[in-house]
Amino acid sequence: MKENKSNNHQQLYLYIAWVTSIIAMLGSLYFSEFRGFVPCELCWYQRILMYPLPLILGIATFFNDKAVKKYVLPMSIIGLFIAIFHYLEQKVPGFASLKPCSNGIPCSGEYINWLGFITIPFLSLTAFTIITIMMFLIRKK
Repeated sequence: MKENKSNNHQQLYLYIAWVTSIIAMLGSLYFSEFRGFVPCELCWYQRILMYPLPLILGIATFFNDKAVKKYVLPMSIIGLFIAIFHYLEQKVPGFASLKPCSNGIPCSGEYINWLGFITIPFLSLTAFTIITIMMFLIRKK
């Protein structure tokens, strides 16, 4: 009985990570395709790491494959650190000059600023954090 309950939790963690990755991917596509926000260089790096996750986590959720964490964790942790760096560029004065973007779109620019702290990199950071936590909660037998 306890093993079945634990297995249900494991499945739930996979599902939460999968849904989070879908929301993050669709959100970034909404901002660029519907709102017309051109992604900066750091946004592209985060997208490169996020966009495969809905497919990978979707398959893992369907098959209840807990071994997926060894594929997802490196991507989510790297994405997490890029998002932190990007957010610092936006919110910490003087930090933005450390990495100038090369494609003309400044990484320090804020297309949105909800409640004074929620920006696109903050949303990315939140998604990568949720996915990373869910992967750490998954236990292989």
